[in-house]
Parts: sequence; C-alpha cells; structure tokens
Amino acid sequence: MNRMDCQDVRNDLLDYQRGRLRSADHEEVRVHLEGCQTCSHEDLAEHALTELLEQRLPQYAAPVGLKRSLAASWSQAPSRAPSWWQRWARPLVPAFAVALVLLTALPLYRWGGFRGADDGRAMLGEAVNDHLRILSSQHPLDIESGGMHQVKPWFAGRLDFAPVVSFLGDEEFPLQGGAVGYFLDRKAAVFVFHRRLHVITLLVFRADGLPWPAQARVSQGQAPAAAVADRGFNVVLWRGGELGYALVSDVDATELNQLAGRIAGRITGAS
Repeated sequence: MNRMDCQDVRNDLLDYQRGRLRSADHEEVRVHLEGCQTCSHEDLAEHALTELLEQRLPQYAAPVGLKRSLAASWSQAPSRAPSWWQRWARPLVPAFAVALVLLTALPLYRWGGFRGADDGRAMLGEAVNDHLRILSSQHPLDIESGGMHQVKPWFAGRLDFAPVVSFLGDEEFPLQGGAVGYFLDRKAAVFVFHRRLHVITLLVFRADGLPWPAQARVSQGQAPAAAVADRGFNVVLWRGGELGYALVSDVDATELNQLAGRIAGRITGAS
C-alpha cells in the first residue's frame, strides 16, 4: 500500500472529515494525521472553518416575494447558447465564491473565535486536543527525559521563546520527556509528566493575544489559574509574565492542581 504524503492528505481532508473516502484511504489519512503535526493542525483548521461556515455565520432566508420574482424570471428567460465569456467564467464562479467567503469569514474567525468573549473555551478545547494527540501518537516525544536539565536545553533554537519551567519532576510526578508542538496559532513547548499510569501534558507558549479565561488573565505576582474540566480531562490554565501554561490530564483534579502549584508556585483562584 502506497503511503500518502502531506499534499495527498491535505487534498483529501474534506472528504476524510465527511466520511467520503474508501476505507483504505481513510485509514491512510488517519495514520498520517497521527504522526504529522503540521497536517494535524491543517485538519483542525479545516474543522474550524467548516464549523464557522456552517454554524456560526448568520443564515438569512430570502423573502417569499424575491423567490417568486426569481422563479418567474427564470421560467421566462429565453434559451440561448452561452457566450464565450459565460463559458470561460462559469468554472471560476465557485472559486470566486470561496474567496469571497474566506475574505469575509476569516477575519470574523480570528477576532470572534480567538479573541471573542468565549471565556477561554478555545484555549480549553485546544489544550485537550493537544493532550489527545500526545495520547494517540506512537512517538509523542522528540526527546526522552534524562531530567529537566537535559530536556529544557533541547528546545533552544526550536522555539521563538525560552520555556520557563523550574519544576524538574520528582518521584510523584516524573518527567518523561518533551517535544515541540502547537497551541492554537503558535508554537509550544510540550512536557510530558506521569502520575502512576496517568499521562500529564504541560504546554508552554507565548501568552499574548489569547482569549484567556477571566480567572487566568492576571499575571502580576503569584499566577492565578482557571481549573476546569472538558471531555473527561482536567485542565489548569494560567499565565506567568509573557508565557502561558496549560496542564492537562485525566488524573484527579486535586493532584493536577498540586503539580500546577509546583510548576507555577502557589496558584490562587483554582478550584
């Protein structure tokens, strides 16, 4: 079986998401997405755009009078051969329509989806999605842990910021390793800890320009945090200085808050 490359997968993303691929092709795309962060984010972007176009943009029904007028004009229009311009332009109409929708919708998505008053839902969903990618990936780590002093220097030159993480792991929360990932529209440092059989993902990213939950927007002094749950996972979001942090796991919320406290110092506002 021929393996799909990134271009093949991106060409098939829409059919993959709507279940229109043959089972063998569907499986190839699924396997590729599990192992390719770039295509995985293309998949998420395609999902987001579909949701925007089908659910979030306002839909307006045409007035009955306009429908009748159009129907009458179509039934009375004389039949004639299309001109050279009509034959040439017809295939371009869908492309122009898509371009118009994107020009209208993408600014709304950027400002409404990422900066809207969603009280952190976009950040919460992204944190859980990133954790799920770690759980489902056959090779989630770019560097295995020999301790935080080995993992942190590995990120030098791979990110546009230096991840500030002082907790090195211990017997209760051993550090397994790290990787470069993405959080919404930016690169992130990914640290993977363990608590018994539970996997815990820590994401560190630049904090500016994100729709932070109200409980986690203050960055002065000790880091306030938003502790929430989504799809069976507990999430702690907070920011410290110019960096943001997301800690995700199915471990008990109390234990996750204990680890967050060790990473960020005593956290106020977490419940």
